[in-house]
Amino acid sequence: MRQITYTLAPEIALDTTLFEAYVRQDLKISADAPCFIRQAKRSIDARKAPVKVVVETQVFENEPIKERVSYQRSYPNVAGAAQAIVVGAGPAGMFAALRLIELGIKPILIERGKDVKNRTEDIANISRRHLVNPESNYCFGEGGAGTYSDGKLYTRSKKRGDWRRILEIFVAHGASEDILVEAHPHIGTNKLPRIVAEIRKSIIEAGGEVHFNTKVIDLILDQEEAKGVVLESGEKIKGIGIILATGHSARDIFELLDRKKIEIEAKPFALGVRIEHRQSLIDSIQYHRPERGLLPAASYALVEQVAFKGQEKGVFSFCMCPGGFIVPSATEAGEVVVNGMSPSRRNSKYANSGIVVAVEPADLYKLEKPYQTFGNLAALRFQQDIERKACALAGGTQAAPAQLMVDFVEKRLSQSLLDTSYQPGLVSVKMDEVLPAFIAERLRKGFIAFGRKMKGYLTNEAQIVGVESRTSSPVRIPREAQSREHTQIKRLFPSGEGAGYAGGIASAAIDGERCAEMLVALYAKK
Repeated sequence: MRQITYTLAPEIALDTTLFEAYVRQDLKISADAPCFIRQAKRSIDARKAPVKVVVETQVFENEPIKERVSYQRSYPNVAGAAQAIVVGAGPAGMFAALRLIELGIKPILIERGKDVKNRTEDIANISRRHLVNPESNYCFGEGGAGTYSDGKLYTRSKKRGDWRRILEIFVAHGASEDILVEAHPHIGTNKLPRIVAEIRKSIIEAGGEVHFNTKVIDLILDQEEAKGVVLESGEKIKGIGIILATGHSARDIFELLDRKKIEIEAKPFALGVRIEHRQSLIDSIQYHRPERGLLPAASYALVEQVAFKGQEKGVFSFCMCPGGFIVPSATEAGEVVVNGMSPSRRNSKYANSGIVVAVEPADLYKLEKPYQTFGNLAALRFQQDIERKACALAGGTQAAPAQLMVDFVEKRLSQSLLDTSYQPGLVSVKMDEVLPAFIAERLRKGFIAFGRKMKGYLTNEAQIVGVESRTSSPVRIPREAQSREHTQIKRLFPSGEGAGYAGGIASAAIDGERCAEMLVALYAKK
């Protein structure tokens, strides 16, 4: 096999026929000679015009083709094995369950929400009827928050574990092999439910258990060891250990741990708004040309250090969704939370991104409300208050407060708003009434700086929608660095985004696997 890197025009790199013809001509391989040409990795270089595509290319001549995927969907039967409890069926929980099976342990996977198919109706009811089911919504249910709110698989935390393995497991369960090629792989919200259901099928066929509509309300502790969980039904389930993978919005779990004097801590997170532009505008800015042609919907990543009252903090884009939609992600009635998602084709006419400000626990103690009295739940209570204020100011439904971008920067109420992808609807509000000054003023300065970096970005042809508040967990559940076991409670393994150790689908899946491995290493034979 020969491996060659080409830098090509998009019209060649992204057209299968033209690309193969180009490689054959470059390598002087005749059109009828037996040869297999494959793109191994592909990324877009849009730093300057004209845009180029960098393609790592594999060429097989007179030799067997190496398969892209080495992972096999083949698991031992663990029906009669020792069991471990996994709380939460998001990526950390599902991948922890698969890894437990590979290591010979039976997972009991417990999920408060519904299976991925039946979750769809509850999600639709948020937009259509403004009804939020607190147990089944964009955040809770099989697959976790990522299933119905985007499906990006790229991560900056590849050193934490085998990122390629995570991608291959997705492919083995039905994802396109394209995710192994793209520099920023993305499955899409329309395709993830089927893949998540296939992962559940693997767990059950191997002898594991998956329980939906099943809420954990307590932990069974014995001399600071976690022995099991208590369900809302009163049933008790015991196991050799517990992987706690409940996600960033399971406030009741944080409150439970706090009540039981189990160590948790307030952690930094970020809060701000979603901004929505026309995708065609973002394409023209990023690709330096009026039409994107074969290029995918353009994305962006922006960051700026901004001062407020002499203190600098980061303002940055978060979970940018090209060709996507803004979605309602509240987990309770009386709050408004927004997030972004993209279908696999990224073919919406809108582009949206979170634009958020870093929030430290110390920032909250300077506010009029004495958040320090909430102790380790201070950041959670602040997050909750902002979401409730957003709901109240927008009318008490799932309609979201919004303001045109330049109007926000210049502190004036928008007389009208633009069309939007956010289905519950928008209400014109001064976002300064929703956001505290230390966030709103930094957002203003951030938008001005972003407008200098991307000419045309700062415009009243864009609008901000609030609030983007679930960027990460406002609470960390501390654990030992090596064992991943809770610092106080043995056999308890906090995992994923909710525990404060991941930032997306891929990193949460990696973390779930590592927690499963440590649980088995420490307790499988004890």
